[in-house]
Amino acid sequence: MTFKIELTPAAEKTLVKLAKGDRALVKKIDNAIMGLAEDPAPLNSKQLSGENPPLYRVRVGDYRILYQIEKDVLVVLVVHVGHRKDVYRFLKRH
Repeated sequence: MTFKIELTPAAEKTLVKLAKGDRALVKKIDNAIMGLAEDPAPLNSKQLSGENPPLYRVRVGDYRILYQIEKDVLVVLVVHVGHRKDVYRFLKRH
């Protein structure tokens, strides 16, 4: 069962900014995001506590991909992508 990948505008904007600097990093992040289509809960993912709806994160070096799994419609929604310090600040605000 393959999930559809969707990105929030904020996640897309971050990826575009990163692409201007470190293309190798963006390729790793893209590969991790595409991998979520086949397995939305890979072994290196973690469900974040205290989030409703549940958020998950995948690590790519010092960067984190935050996402939600919408099983009823087979969608993985990438909510935020960023450096680990920025991602956890993002969580405190939302």
